[in-house]
Amino acid sequence: MKQFQRIFKYLRDYKGKIVLYFLCILLSIVFSMVSLAMLAPFLKLLFNQEDLVTTRPESLLSASDLLNFLMYQISKLILENGAEAALAFICLIIISAILLKNVFLYLSYRILAPMRNGVLTRLRGDLYDKVLKLPIGYFTEQRKGDLISRMSNDANEVEWSVMMALEVLIKEPLNILFYLIGMIILSPQLSLFLLVFLPIMALIIGRVSRSLKKQSTEAGEKNGLVISILDETLGGIRVIKAFTAEKLLGNRFHKVNEEFNHLRNKIHFRKDMASPLSEVLGVLVLSAVLWFGGRLVLAGDAGALTSEGFITYILFFTQIINPSKSLSTAYYNTKRGSAAIERIEEVINAPLVVEESANPVTISSFEKSIEFKNVSFAYNDVTVLTNINLKLEKGKTIALVGSSGSGKSTLADLVPRFHDVTSGEILVDGVNIKNYSLNSLRQLMGIVTQEPILFNDSIANNIALSKAEASKEEIESAATIANAHAFIAKKENGYDENIGDRGSKLSGGERQRVTIARAVLKNPPILILDEATSSLDTESERLVQDAINHLMQDRTSLVIAHRLSTVRHADEILVLQKGEIVERGTHDQLVDLNGFYRKLVDLQEVR
Repeated sequence: MKQFQRIFKYLRDYKGKIVLYFLCILLSIVFSMVSLAMLAPFLKLLFNQEDLVTTRPESLLSASDLLNFLMYQISKLILENGAEAALAFICLIIISAILLKNVFLYLSYRILAPMRNGVLTRLRGDLYDKVLKLPIGYFTEQRKGDLISRMSNDANEVEWSVMMALEVLIKEPLNILFYLIGMIILSPQLSLFLLVFLPIMALIIGRVSRSLKKQSTEAGEKNGLVISILDETLGGIRVIKAFTAEKLLGNRFHKVNEEFNHLRNKIHFRKDMASPLSEVLGVLVLSAVLWFGGRLVLAGDAGALTSEGFITYILFFTQIINPSKSLSTAYYNTKRGSAAIERIEEVINAPLVVEESANPVTISSFEKSIEFKNVSFAYNDVTVLTNINLKLEKGKTIALVGSSGSGKSTLADLVPRFHDVTSGEILVDGVNIKNYSLNSLRQLMGIVTQEPILFNDSIANNIALSKAEASKEEIESAATIANAHAFIAKKENGYDENIGDRGSKLSGGERQRVTIARAVLKNPPILILDEATSSLDTESERLVQDAINHLMQDRTSLVIAHRLSTVRHADEILVLQKGEIVERGTHDQLVDLNGFYRKLVDLQEVR
């Protein structure tokens, strides 16, 4: 049960409802037992196999007294109104008991459903909150489809396998316990004989279900792979068609899908074995009980089991067969569900490499500078940056240039703490950024990336991502500064136009200008621009570059550049190679050095 600790933790908030649930279950079991326990003695009395009870009990303090009182009432009915009236009275008692049993059973379901749904809602919520907190590096190691699978399929598996199993594991043991107590009271000998078989049943069921957890874990991984391939296909459908790679991707998908299907079949074969296997075992035990109990009745010794007691005993025993079947099925389901919980727990318990300080300082404004002091960064034991030293004064612009993989984007990602430095420190206004609260630090920064990140929502809501309370006038003003208002106004629904998945209804230049408008609306003192124009055509690049120039006015900027023409007027240009700064200076100074930067300039014919 260790893997279910999180579920139990959530259930602690429902202590009062759990008590009510137990009470309703107990009452439903009691009334079920009443309806069955009364049946055999009543019928025996009705059919004249026992003398009528003509003396009213003096008290009703025990179950025996209550039984005698009911038998007295039936005897009185038989004597005064005949057997048919007594039969009607018996039916009324049984109907009343069954009705009350089901009323309390229904109430238990009404209590349980909000608890079960509440637990699953919290589980999904905690998983999503953890995804938001995880560092950027975590997502480079994980498949997006696998994370989606954990959020959807594994969470659903927890709901159907674990939560429903926990319901069974609470209710059915109580059923079995109460009926077993009644059976022991009726016949200790026969109950001892019966208890010998129960461990054997449990052992057989346990052996069959042993491999379910491992298979369920493999199935969860395969399902994540299926979703990943589908996600990649949808995102790259244009490239797939252009390179006629439909067959290649199709074969890849169908292979994984077939493997997933094979695993699911194996899981279902074992899971579906639970109910018939437990039923067959139950019938075998019932036959043994009939044989052994019948011998006790036929023996007729003093203290031996009576015929009506044996009938009641068999009725009680039949009532533990279905709970036993449910328990075995629940045991199979918990094996599947535990694998799903472990996959979810892997994400929830993933370490936060970038952690908030215990007593973070809030920074409300940027006053002086951003400074890197002997900063090095390694990821998965691979050194990405080595001994970086730079100082970006307020209002200045520093540009980062270099070959792909030289560490430019990683260096920029260290400023908003998407990663934490391995050694050295980064200071903002003289204070290590690890001492600032993450939220207040990132509030100072606006980021425009090479790939525009937009959401399937309206243009207005995408612009107002960091300022949900922004007015229409503020949004339009930001779009105007970003050279986006003109094309937005031409849309059928203007700023309310939905831009589709990842902004697919907009062109590349339009998407980038919307992201720039988003940064303008935030109005941050620090800008991080990551090759914001490198993937655009000439006309779009001009419009976007004009928007960026407007955005950079009176702001402190760290610019990653692919096209050197966009950064030739930077206050300082840093040339990175293999994670180290190999050259630094203004455009003219670096050209005169006749080094790596000069080669880049000549290749792009910037001079």
